[in-house]
Amino acid sequence: MRVMATSTHTSVASATIPAAAPRDVLALLTTPEAIATWAPVPFEIDEIDGRYLRTGSRARVSGGLAGRRVAFDIDVHRADEECLSLTADGPVGFDVEYLVTPTDDGSEVRASVSVRRGEGLLGRVLAQATGALLSGGALDLALGRITRELTGDFEQALAA
Repeated sequence: MRVMATSTHTSVASATIPAAAPRDVLALLTTPEAIATWAPVPFEIDEIDGRYLRTGSRARVSGGLAGRRVAFDIDVHRADEECLSLTADGPVGFDVEYLVTPTDDGSEVRASVSVRRGEGLLGRVLAQATGALLSGGALDLALGRITRELTGDFEQALAA
């Protein structure tokens, strides 16, 4: 019998990105080369269905986490002008959602990352390390990088 992993940590952050339409935000969220510039955890893309993350697409990424080289299978559940929702499964799991809402002068982005404990000692250690990284503000920093990429404004990115 397999027991479903439970969330061990959830981090939520939001930012207002002036002069950025939701479609521009989505383009940055779904273009693999752009993702590498803002992602809260650095990674390389090993495989991807197509050039962009789209609803139903899959990818495989790898990178360093807590001093270990790890790989994740990405399933994109939704990718449109309102939302990017995906899961990443590896030695630890992630449920990721970016909600994008148009505002009078740009877009509001609300990001949520839930960490699911993996199996065994490595899964527990990686879940704790990732939770600590997110608690330390990694998601806020990622939104700041997204803001900077879309506006070119370093000061605005710091305020995000």
